[in-house]
Order: sequence, then C-alpha cells, then structure tokens
Amino acid sequence: MGQVGIRIESLRARRKPESLARLKQAARKLFVERGYDATRPQDIAREAGLGHGTFYLHYADKRACFLSFVDDARRELDAHLRDCRRGGTLEERIAATLEAMYDYADRHPGLLRAALTDARVIDAGGEELRPLLTQWGEEWAKVIGEAVAEGSACNGYDAGIIGQAIVGALYQTGREAQHAGRSREALVTNLTLFLSRALRPD
Repeated sequence: MGQVGIRIESLRARRKPESLARLKQAARKLFVERGYDATRPQDIAREAGLGHGTFYLHYADKRACFLSFVDDARRELDAHLRDCRRGGTLEERIAATLEAMYDYADRHPGLLRAALTDARVIDAGGEELRPLLTQWGEEWAKVIGEAVAEGSACNGYDAGIIGQAIVGALYQTGREAQHAGRSREALVTNLTLFLSRALRPD
C-alpha cells in the first residue's frame, strides 16, 4: 500500500469513532424527543449530518441503536450514582441515591422516560431483553445485599425480589409526582423513610 493509501486508511480509522459519536448523540436526541417508534435510522443519520449508509456501518438496525442508547444511559446514571452507594447508614445511602437519581433526571429531561421504553415495543426478534428497570433492580439488590452483610438491613428478604420492588415503587411514584406537582423533597423524604423502615433489621 502506498503512502496515499496509508493516509486514507488512517483517515477512515479516525472517522469511525467520530461518526459513531455523532450517531449516538443524534440517536439520544431523537429517541428522547420522538420516542422509539417515531425515530427511523435515516432520521438519526440525517440529524448526525451523515449518510444513511453510515448508520449501518455501526448498527445492524434501529433496535441495536436503541439498545446501545439504553446501555449508555445506564452507564451514565451508574457513574452519577456511584459515590452515593458508599459510606453512611442505609438510610443516608437511600436518601443520597434518590437525590442523585432525581438530579440526573432533572439534568437530562426525558432521557430516562425514553430509555425505559417497554422492551416488548422493540422485541421484534423475539429475543429476551433486559429492560433498564430490571437492571436497576439488580443494582438495588446489591445495595440491599451489602446492607444485610453489615447488619443494617433485614436478612429475611430475597434481595433480588426487593430490589425489583424498590425500582417499581420509584418509577411509579416518580411518574405520579410529576403529574401531581409534588416536590423532590417530599419524594425523597417519604421514600427514604418508607424504605429504610421496611428494610430495618428485626
């Protein structure tokens, strides 16, 4: 390969991460604004300022793009919550985690709603998907397991079941609070009190 060919290959190699980053940003914007159903691959490519074919260099289809968006949202939120899960009493950790979750939602309007799209909406291939809510439930199960190990939570619970129950409660109360105009302070105070009492050792 001549020098010109080497330079072209080098340029292509640099462009791949750049085009993927642009597609990710565009997909995030459109999934949040329009939802999964109303967003097409060509819309994402156009929003990114790229050709339609470039989309398929990075993703097999819209479903793959959406799953990547959900995974990125999960990683981003996990990083945001990481420091809240260490130190303090269980009650303090619950309160700090809730505050951080609502802070993230406020900073990124509509993002969590889009990322929480029911997996059945996109499960055209019949494959088993792990919804974001399920993944968060598993994270809460870890928090409960750690609290049980240190003696600050009841050891009579199945942490996996309770982790999923907590996420369901948070999701529903968050939606209801938004419609009812309840304050974040009221949400955090009430949920922290309820969860810490429910998890308290016998």
